Amino acid sequence: MRPIADIAGDLGLTLADIEPYGHDKAKIPFESFPTREKPGKLIVVTAITPTPAGEGKSTTAVGLTQGLGKIGKNVVLTLRQPSLGPLFGRKGGGTGGGKSVVQPASDINLHFTGDFHAMESAHNFLAAMTDNASRAGTLPADGITWRRVTDAEDRGLRNIAQGLGATGDGPVRQTGFDISAASEIMAILALASDYGDLRDRLGDIVVGWTRENTPVRAGDIGAVGSMMVLLKDALKPNLAQTNEGQPTIVHMGPFGNIAHGCSSIVADVLATNAADYVITEAGFGADLGFEKFMDIKVRQGGPKPSAAVVVCTIRGLKWHGGIEMKDLTTPNVPALQEGAANLKHAIGVVKKFGLPVVVAINRFPDDTILEVEAARQVAMESGALAAVEAKGFSEGGDGMIELAEAVVSATEQPANVELLYEDDASTFDKVDSLAKGLYRADEVTWGPMTRTTTRRFENNGWHFPICMAKTHLSVSADPTLRGAPTGHSLHVREVRVSAGARQFVVLAGDIITLPGLPSKPNAFDIDLMPNGDVVGLLGT
Repeated sequence: MRPIADIAGDLGLTLADIEPYGHDKAKIPFESFPTREKPGKLIVVTAITPTPAGEGKSTTAVGLTQGLGKIGKNVVLTLRQPSLGPLFGRKGGGTGGGKSVVQPASDINLHFTGDFHAMESAHNFLAAMTDNASRAGTLPADGITWRRVTDAEDRGLRNIAQGLGATGDGPVRQTGFDISAASEIMAILALASDYGDLRDRLGDIVVGWTRENTPVRAGDIGAVGSMMVLLKDALKPNLAQTNEGQPTIVHMGPFGNIAHGCSSIVADVLATNAADYVITEAGFGADLGFEKFMDIKVRQGGPKPSAAVVVCTIRGLKWHGGIEMKDLTTPNVPALQEGAANLKHAIGVVKKFGLPVVVAINRFPDDTILEVEAARQVAMESGALAAVEAKGFSEGGDGMIELAEAVVSATEQPANVELLYEDDASTFDKVDSLAKGLYRADEVTWGPMTRTTTRRFENNGWHFPICMAKTHLSVSADPTLRGAPTGHSLHVREVRVSAGARQFVVLAGDIITLPGLPSKPNAFDIDLMPNGDVVGLLGT
């Protein structure tokens, strides 16, 4: 790896402008952010609806950055920080794979610069302050809505009773934990523009409700100052590098299925003021992370993208065509053509927001020429400007040059950015537009008290965008429906307000906010060697 001071130099910064964490990573304080008259072009990487194994979106984003470097472009990558939950669970690391990896990969996938620990500490400190306020009579115990978080996939904490024991151990109430990546504070750190905005957003967090249905906020219970202290370094973006030496800003990591799924606004602002081209990634498929990138992140002040890349795999298209995981390496053009309806839909989602589209066909060794050509044909017929093989995993930047050239060409096309709904539309209309316009549902059904809760939120003057929490394995809210299904219902079972993150979290279907470990987790293969090397961490 190049010394971190050299990487900072590519951003126009000196060693004095950064806060090094060792020799290979650093924080960049706000006062060091570069400025330029014309910001660089932002390209967002999204994907088809993924298979359970994923489609290699992070690897493609890293490889595309390396490919742009190979053709002499001034480029920066912005990437989300991985969560420990899926790292030790099924998904593995979040820094790419093969020859397209962000380094130091082991550090980034584990504790990195401590951002997640600071965020988790602030979140659970607020929970303690809320319980203390309840004991003091500020709000009733059954009015508390603020849950705790953990970065472990611990299904035993999803639903718990707390405060059992002596009188002073209360308040006694039923509650539960969410995964740290779903924390509202995580979302706030990803959306805040500066320390003043962070303070305002933290103060707006709703921790519970009085008997009169008045919201009680973090600012009301005196928790904001201490949270600011805990988060003072976490708001600063982190500097790392690809394994070919391109600067990479790694900052914040909300999940795309249960949160808004994007790296931070400040990371994109920093990068677009330091480079001509910026590659960023949105979580899971176009119906989830990309939609939230536009309707939440861009709506709340994030730089507007100039183009989008939709990642697909041959195996993913065959999976959407009804083929089971064990048979995905067997050539099957008819199944691919059937499942390509999902690729067509993903391209359509991106074009609905006014962006030029390039399709990256992430190559695997078992893909046949006929299958690749069939995928390319569907992509071009569906409105993509280009459909290019991506070989970053096996070849690094050398295998991404054609994709890089196609992306540069796409950014020269007009991008007429449009959002899916207006700010002042009703929450019901916003959910309806998502369900019918993106998820291809025939109807939305609302569970007990969800309409009443939604109206209570709106009566407080909140007109927030929707953060839909649903399965990432289907365009619908049913993970068994592959391809681009129609004729289904979107069932809303819970609505939560994240007033600090300025969004309504709408839980649809059977989505859970704290995953559990699988029967054979990656944790079985992770270990520390006698020489200090970490093995099994990346899940590659």
